[in-house]
Amino acid sequence: MIRFRLKELIAEKEFQESRRITLEEVAKATDVHRTTLSKVSNQKGYNTTTDVLDKLCEYFKVELGDLAEHIKEETEGGSNVE
Repeated sequence: MIRFRLKELIAEKEFQESRRITLEEVAKATDVHRTTLSKVSNQKGYNTTTDVLDKLCEYFKVELGDLAEHIKEETEGGSNVE
């Protein structure tokens, strides 16, 4: 499963800039709908487009690996699924 680190990136940017950053602000700056950002941020396993990922990488000035990470899922038997 891919896990997006959007909440963490927003928190880091808030800390660096000493101000609150909303999804609405990110949406306006990236031209990505706020609902899409909310789903990326909150919905486990959400499937988004490379265009959205590109815009978020540009906004946060990070590489793709800083925005998303691969998490191995465990099956019912307890083994990891690749």
